[in-house]
Amino acid sequence: MARFLISLLFLLLPLSAYAQGGNVFLGYSYLNANSPAGDRANLNGWNGSLEGKVFPHIGIVADFSGHYGTQTFFPCSGVDCFPFSLSARQHTFLFGPRVSASFGKIRPFAHYLVGAGHISVTDTGGSDTSLAQAIGGGVDYKLIPLIALRLQGDFLHTRFFDAKQNNFRLSTGIVLHF
Repeated sequence: MARFLISLLFLLLPLSAYAQGGNVFLGYSYLNANSPAGDRANLNGWNGSLEGKVFPHIGIVADFSGHYGTQTFFPCSGVDCFPFSLSARQHTFLFGPRVSASFGKIRPFAHYLVGAGHISVTDTGGSDTSLAQAIGGGVDYKLIPLIALRLQGDFLHTRFFDAKQNNFRLSTGIVLHF
């Protein structure tokens, strides 16, 4: 996966020469997601994106993320409860427009992204791919001229295993502006 992201970065960076700047983001990400048992699951992972500006306040974004975790369930039949654990890996590949404006050291932004999500549940052998959508935004805080700190929140909607998932993704990390 890392090799794919680095290759994509080198393929898309020359396109930024025609754009009006842009940025690359990489950081930690937390996902509060629907679980197969109907509970909420807490997954941790990474989030990265590449944005190329097509106008001063409008950019096109490619956003990639991976979240991983294990959750223990306690299903009961009668009076007996048998705990079992499920391990999940969820990846999203999203693309779309982002609107932003700079105010001194602060750059708030909002975006709507559409693409695909894939989940693998390792203990059951199940996996699924579905349409994924994210609506959200965040703020970049400029630390030095080309480097900023980002805080981003997204409402992430998927439909794995024919069931709707309405998830919340929170990401933070470093942004390199070019």
